[in-house]
Amino acid sequence: MLKKTTWIKLPRNVLVGHDVIGDLAAAIEELYLDGRPLIVTSPTPDQLIGNRVRSQFADPQTVSVDHASFDAVEAVIDTAKATDAGYLIGLGGGKPIDTAKMASDRLGCGFVSVPTAASHDGIVSGRSSIPEGDTRHSVAADPPLAVVADTAVLAEAPWELTTAGCADIISNYTAVKDWQLAHRLQDVEYSEYAGALSQMTAEMLVDNSDAIKKGFEESAWLVAKALVSSGVAMSIAGSSRPASGAEHLISHQLDRLVPDAALHGHQVGVASIVTAYLHSGENGEWEDIRAALADVGAPTTATELGIDEEIFIQAITCAHAIRDRHTILGNGVSEAAAREAAVFTDVC
Repeated sequence: MLKKTTWIKLPRNVLVGHDVIGDLAAAIEELYLDGRPLIVTSPTPDQLIGNRVRSQFADPQTVSVDHASFDAVEAVIDTAKATDAGYLIGLGGGKPIDTAKMASDRLGCGFVSVPTAASHDGIVSGRSSIPEGDTRHSVAADPPLAVVADTAVLAEAPWELTTAGCADIISNYTAVKDWQLAHRLQDVEYSEYAGALSQMTAEMLVDNSDAIKKGFEESAWLVAKALVSSGVAMSIAGSSRPASGAEHLISHQLDRLVPDAALHGHQVGVASIVTAYLHSGENGEWEDIRAALADVGAPTTATELGIDEEIFIQAITCAHAIRDRHTILGNGVSEAAAREAAVFTDVC
């Protein structure tokens, strides 16, 4: 029996390298986008390279967002309509890129991603993460038409943002395991290609974790390449499954219990240590995950996240209820089992 037709939307142009910010206009010209751009950014990236971006276009407009929110998305949509923008450029980290991505999807116009920090795979993926109160919504949206990631700029970003990006990718290990488990137990559709690409991306960082060092542009290139691969895997799958499993559910629960306590990438990294243990037991991959996180300088414990150990254990027990997605957490993990896993892996 033939399966349903699947549309795979991928970026048409991906530029990763030294000083490629100067090629932004050329990359966009190849996309044949009409009209002038609206640059969606925030104060720090705008100050950093905003003028270098604006200087490449005839009549660019700029809107600054302080926080990613549905109100910010509406503000960008209103500005785009008022300025007759033909397409959006998301310049910065997660806030402006997620906001621009969702706004462009609502507007039905093109979107170009220009990250200034390698902090998460949202720079390429077809998902926007928008907080609302104590809940973070993962919203489907088209991926960017182009990604321009200047490694010289990424290398100058705060190191904790880069380590968060590393941890986000390393957590793909357990996301893929959860996806495979859901396929076996719940007949969830599984893509061998997307799963293999996501796992290979995680392995690339784990195998090279000791080479990822602060201030080295080569490290920024490696992390950016991994983030692009992870985003592409999600586009191929048509869902966030290749990069989001139980470890992300735990992180989302932490966002509810202790909002803004730690970076998203750091939270999913620590959570993946526990979920890897739940998948494979004492002799599983959790030690490799923990060692890789430690190599790059990412947190490996609840304490290093700045989160109380009891709250972290509580998050493990409640995370299954976040969304209807089958993972190793099943219908819930008992407090005793959660504590055993967290203590055995030294997360708590």
